[in-house]
Amino acid sequence: MTQRLSSELLAEFLGTLVLILFGDGVVAMVVLFDKGGYTNITLAWGLAVTMGIYIAGKVTGAHLNPAVTLALAVFREFPWRKVLPYFLVQTAGAFVAAAIVYWNYRLQFLRVDPTLEKTAGVFTTFPAFPLELSAGLLDQMIGTGLLVLMIFAITDERNTPPGSNMTPLMVGLVVVVIGMAFGGMHGYAINPARDFGPRLFTVVAGFKNNGLTDGTMVFWVPIVGPLVGGVIGAATYDLTIRRMLPKA
Repeated sequence: MTQRLSSELLAEFLGTLVLILFGDGVVAMVVLFDKGGYTNITLAWGLAVTMGIYIAGKVTGAHLNPAVTLALAVFREFPWRKVLPYFLVQTAGAFVAAAIVYWNYRLQFLRVDPTLEKTAGVFTTFPAFPLELSAGLLDQMIGTGLLVLMIFAITDERNTPPGSNMTPLMVGLVVVVIGMAFGGMHGYAINPARDFGPRLFTVVAGFKNNGLTDGTMVFWVPIVGPLVGGVIGAATYDLTIRRMLPKA
């Protein structure tokens, strides 16, 4: 059992690592080198999720997101004893990925932002309206609710799941459309590990506008919003569509 859990944790770590490497990497390209724009970011984040799922999917189903892990514990009998370890390795994978992205682009960071005062957004998310955090909280709940709702629909064996190992691509496309439709208010983190792991890295690396130690305290929004929204999205699917479907 211990060996099995270790394998699962490694898969979640590596899957989240790959997700954030591609995701933070594309934001770095846009912000630091002016290569592309928001469309690049939304498409690349969707593909990043797809690649992460292909890494971990066979071992764990590729949660890669505490909001997904929590929803599965509440509605799919995922063992509660695994929830916190999954949370920790997902966050650690995101932290390490952010560190690698910074290591790779360090010279350009120092050229564009020598005092590290304005580029923490490469790694983590911030509200469009800092004095109205409730707007960002609602945004995160809606975005993550849609994400988990669609994950449950796509992966439900009672429904019409995609064939030929296309599930990772379908989930990636869900992330693309969420980014395009609900990315303005708080950067569509829709994943506490994706946001908090890199945010912790910005603190360690000395970024001054990090949302955690700069006095703004915005860090909790993309943690609480996704966790609550994910459960709401899962409940919406299970209490409506899944009840209508015949048992396999």
